[in-house]
Amino acid sequence: MPTAKKWSRYWLVGVFAAGLAAALAWAFRPPRLAVDVAPAARGPLVVTVDEEGRTRIKERYVVSAPLAGRLLRVALKAGDPVAAGRTVVAVLEPGDPELLDPRARAQAEARVNAARAVQEQAGPLRERAHVAFEYARVGLERARQLYAGQGLSHEELDAAEQREAVAAADLRSAEFQERIANYEFELARAALLGEPDEANVAATGRRFEVRAPIDGRVLRIFQESATVVAAGTRLVELGDPADLEIEVEVLSSEAVKIAPGARVMIEHWGGDVPLAARVRVVEPAGFTKVSALGVEEQRVIVRADFTGPAETRRSLGDAYRVEARIVVWEGADVLKLPVGALFREGEQWAVFAVERGRAALRRVEVGRRNNREAEITAGLAGGETVVVHPSDKLQAGVRVAPR
Repeated sequence: MPTAKKWSRYWLVGVFAAGLAAALAWAFRPPRLAVDVAPAARGPLVVTVDEEGRTRIKERYVVSAPLAGRLLRVALKAGDPVAAGRTVVAVLEPGDPELLDPRARAQAEARVNAARAVQEQAGPLRERAHVAFEYARVGLERARQLYAGQGLSHEELDAAEQREAVAAADLRSAEFQERIANYEFELARAALLGEPDEANVAATGRRFEVRAPIDGRVLRIFQESATVVAAGTRLVELGDPADLEIEVEVLSSEAVKIAPGARVMIEHWGGDVPLAARVRVVEPAGFTKVSALGVEEQRVIVRADFTGPAETRRSLGDAYRVEARIVVWEGADVLKLPVGALFREGEQWAVFAVERGRAALRRVEVGRRNNREAEITAGLAGGETVVVHPSDKLQAGVRVAPR
């Protein structure tokens, strides 16, 4: 029978062996897998349709030759300012007897009648736009009063503001069209006269001066050199570079999510801060476009108006490239996490949560999402840490360590 001394020796050997086994297990255990982690936190989430777009001058006017003749060299250059009725855009000299023959005169009379009809139509259209604007303005004032008394929702107030802005834009467009119609009529009537009055003959030497119909700048010169031109030949394109809109081509499947009045963020346009805009119209007709990969896509044009101060975008011009983010949904307080943490587990979405230093598989339900973040509606609580971009080595129960 072992003595107490032998039992003590056995006990020491056992303790030593157990310690040695524990040390070996600790030394040869798999190292912790280094992972990237991020918290599931509550905060704002904005879902957008992101596409490239370009700026476009809303109202542009192409000045054409009102009659055939010899065009003198155009002195204007692209970017030069013009004033309505004062700036001479082009000068025509009668260089062909056909300017005065009966056929040419009959054609000029027809142009005068057509211009008069357009002029008579422009007035009622402007009045109609003015009535619609006044109605929208009164509706906006009433909506603001109801909103102040908590009798109207914020969405209904936004809709009233949108209707007022659209009506104001329609009124400006109608006034612009009326000025152009008046100018077209005067131009056609002057072409019918064939010759300027005596004072103008002495001043211009039988020259016919084509003046700018609008205030703005020269956008393009179609015919700069002196040459003989026919009636209707395009000479100069005019417009106001400050009156810009954004034109964005989006997939038809994304266009159905976009509503007039939606907020738009204009980024990567060359300035230091993003610009603000609002969707004015989603065009009802789409078109087919072949992508860079050779795939046919159905696209729809979305037009948006800038809403911020004009001084912030003074350097923007016509047909400049921009990147537009059109907001289709936004929430102020949602549980979200990076989309890189999500992966498919069968038919469901799942994430790896970090629990007591180990990866735990969690099946989650995903709501709205954008290119960077996703809303979690079930399966995860706020404040929990998840693994971002999990590798194939990561399995449930594996010990992990944040990078």
